[in-house]
Amino acid sequence: MEHEDYMRQALVLAREAAAAGEVPVGCVIVRDGRIIGRGRNRREERRSAAAHAEMEAIGQANLAAGSWRLEDCSLYVTMEPCPMCAGAILNARIRQVFYGVRDPAFGACGGVTNLFMEGFPHSPALVGGILAGECQAVLTEFFRTLRGPSDTP
Repeated sequence: MEHEDYMRQALVLAREAAAAGEVPVGCVIVRDGRIIGRGRNRREERRSAAAHAEMEAIGQANLAAGSWRLEDCSLYVTMEPCPMCAGAILNARIRQVFYGVRDPAFGACGGVTNLFMEGFPHSPALVGGILAGECQAVLTEFFRTLRGPSDTP
Protein backbone atom coordinates (compact mmCIF):
# COMPACT_ATOMS: atom_id res chain seq x y z
CA MET A 1 0.00 0.00 0.00
CA GLU A 2 1.03 3.60 -0.58
CA HIS A 3 0.84 6.55 1.80
CA GLU A 4 -2.37 7.71 0.13
CA ASP A 5 -3.98 4.30 0.71
CA TYR A 6 -3.33 4.50 4.45
CA MET A 7 -4.61 8.08 4.54
CA ARG A 8 -7.79 6.92 2.77
CA GLN A 9 -8.29 4.46 5.64
CA ALA A 10 -7.89 7.35 8.08
CA LEU A 11 -10.42 9.34 6.03
CA VAL A 12 -12.97 6.51 6.42
CA LEU A 13 -12.58 6.91 10.19
CA ALA A 14 -12.82 10.71 9.92
CA ARG A 15 -16.13 10.36 8.07
CA GLU A 16 -17.38 7.96 10.76
CA ALA A 17 -16.50 10.60 13.36
CA ALA A 18 -18.40 13.26 11.41
CA ALA A 19 -21.46 11.00 11.13
CA ALA A 20 -21.35 10.61 14.92
CA GLY A 21 -21.19 14.40 15.44
CA GLU A 22 -17.47 14.45 16.23
CA VAL A 23 -14.85 16.67 14.62
CA PRO A 24 -13.82 14.48 11.68
CA VAL A 25 -10.32 13.28 12.42
CA GLY A 26 -9.24 9.72 11.72
CA CYS A 27 -5.96 7.92 12.33
CA VAL A 28 -4.32 4.61 11.49
CA ILE A 29 -1.03 3.15 12.66
CA VAL A 30 0.91 0.88 10.32
CA ARG A 31 3.55 -1.73 11.05
CA ASP A 32 5.12 -3.90 8.35
CA GLY A 33 2.47 -2.86 5.83
CA ARG A 34 -0.44 -3.80 8.11
CA ILE A 35 -2.76 -1.49 10.05
CA ILE A 36 -2.46 -2.36 13.74
CA GLY A 37 -4.28 0.63 15.24
CA ARG A 38 -7.32 2.65 14.20
CA GLY A 39 -8.90 5.63 15.86
CA ARG A 40 -11.31 8.48 15.38
CA ASN A 41 -12.31 11.43 17.48
CA ARG A 42 -14.73 10.44 20.27
CA ARG A 43 -14.55 13.49 22.58
CA GLU A 44 -18.30 14.11 22.56
CA GLU A 45 -19.21 10.44 22.83
CA ARG A 46 -16.84 9.78 25.73
CA ARG A 47 -17.03 13.28 27.19
CA SER A 48 -13.26 13.20 27.39
CA ALA A 49 -10.77 15.80 26.22
CA ALA A 50 -8.29 12.97 25.66
CA ALA A 51 -10.48 10.96 23.25
CA HIS A 52 -8.60 12.02 20.12
CA ALA A 53 -8.13 9.81 17.06
CA GLU A 54 -4.38 9.46 17.60
CA MET A 55 -4.79 8.46 21.24
CA GLU A 56 -7.29 5.74 20.34
CA ALA A 57 -5.09 4.43 17.51
CA ILE A 58 -1.98 4.42 19.71
CA GLY A 59 -3.86 2.44 22.39
CA GLN A 60 -4.97 -0.18 19.85
CA ALA A 61 -1.47 -0.38 18.36
CA ASN A 62 0.03 -0.84 21.84
CA LEU A 63 -2.27 -3.80 22.41
CA ALA A 64 -1.55 -5.29 18.99
CA ALA A 65 2.22 -4.86 19.42
CA GLY A 66 2.18 -6.03 23.03
CA SER A 67 4.29 -3.03 23.96
CA TRP A 68 4.12 0.70 24.60
CA ARG A 69 7.02 1.08 22.14
CA LEU A 70 5.92 1.61 18.54
CA GLU A 71 9.30 2.51 17.05
CA ASP A 72 8.71 0.36 13.98
CA CYS A 73 5.37 2.04 13.18
CA SER A 74 4.07 4.89 11.06
CA LEU A 75 1.06 7.02 11.97
CA TYR A 76 -1.36 8.50 9.42
CA VAL A 77 -3.81 11.15 10.60
CA THR A 78 -6.13 13.40 8.64
CA MET A 79 -5.26 16.53 10.66
CA GLU A 80 -2.00 17.64 12.22
CA PRO A 81 -1.64 16.33 15.79
CA CYS A 82 -2.24 18.60 18.77
CA PRO A 83 0.31 18.93 21.62
CA MET A 84 -1.27 16.07 23.61
CA CYS A 85 -1.18 13.70 20.65
CA ALA A 86 2.29 14.83 19.57
CA GLY A 87 3.45 14.05 23.11
CA ALA A 88 1.94 10.57 22.93
CA ILE A 89 3.60 10.04 19.54
CA LEU A 90 6.95 11.04 21.02
CA ASN A 91 6.46 8.79 24.04
CA ALA A 92 5.42 5.82 21.89
CA ARG A 93 8.53 6.39 19.78
CA ILE A 94 6.59 6.26 16.52
CA ARG A 95 9.02 6.42 13.59
CA GLN A 96 7.02 8.46 11.05
CA VAL A 97 4.00 10.77 11.11
CA PHE A 98 1.99 11.54 7.98
CA TYR A 99 -0.84 14.05 8.21
CA GLY A 100 -3.37 15.54 5.81
CA VAL A 101 -4.00 19.17 6.77
CA ARG A 102 -2.41 21.63 9.16
CA ASP A 103 -4.23 22.75 12.27
CA PRO A 104 -3.59 26.49 12.66
CA ALA A 105 -5.32 26.53 16.05
CA PHE A 106 -3.75 23.58 17.92
CA GLY A 107 -1.19 22.02 15.57
CA ALA A 108 1.97 20.81 17.27
CA CYS A 109 3.80 19.73 14.12
CA GLY A 110 4.19 23.16 12.57
CA GLY A 111 0.70 24.71 12.71
CA VAL A 112 1.35 26.57 15.98
CA THR A 113 4.58 24.94 17.14
CA ASN A 114 6.58 21.85 16.23
CA LEU A 115 7.28 19.60 19.19
CA PHE A 116 9.16 17.21 16.91
CA MET A 117 11.89 19.83 16.44
CA GLU A 118 12.56 20.18 20.17
CA GLY A 119 15.37 18.38 21.97
CA PHE A 120 13.51 15.18 22.80
CA PRO A 121 15.50 11.91 22.60
CA HIS A 122 13.25 10.69 19.76
CA SER A 123 11.93 12.68 16.82
CA PRO A 124 9.73 11.08 14.19
CA ALA A 125 10.01 11.96 10.52
CA LEU A 126 7.13 14.26 9.58
CA VAL A 127 5.33 14.54 6.24
CA GLY A 128 2.31 16.79 5.76
CA GLY A 129 -0.09 17.30 2.91
CA ILE A 130 -1.05 13.66 2.23
CA LEU A 131 -4.47 13.89 0.50
CA ALA A 132 -4.78 17.39 1.96
CA GLY A 133 -7.67 18.35 -0.31
CA GLU A 134 -9.78 15.38 0.73
CA CYS A 135 -8.94 15.83 4.40
CA GLN A 136 -9.83 19.53 4.25
CA ALA A 137 -13.09 18.79 2.41
CA VAL A 138 -14.27 16.48 5.20
CA LEU A 139 -13.54 19.15 7.82
CA THR A 140 -15.10 21.94 5.76
CA GLU A 141 -18.31 19.98 5.15
CA PHE A 142 -18.58 19.03 8.83
CA PHE A 143 -18.30 22.63 10.03
CA ARG A 144 -20.58 23.92 7.27
CA THR A 145 -23.24 21.43 8.37
CA LEU A 146 -22.65 22.20 12.05
CA ARG A 147 -23.02 25.94 11.57
CA GLY A 148 -25.97 25.66 9.21
CA PRO A 149 -26.69 27.59 6.03
CA SER A 150 -25.10 30.98 5.74
CA ASP A 151 -26.94 34.20 4.96
CA THR A 152 -24.08 35.30 2.73
CA PRO A 153 -24.08 34.41 -0.97
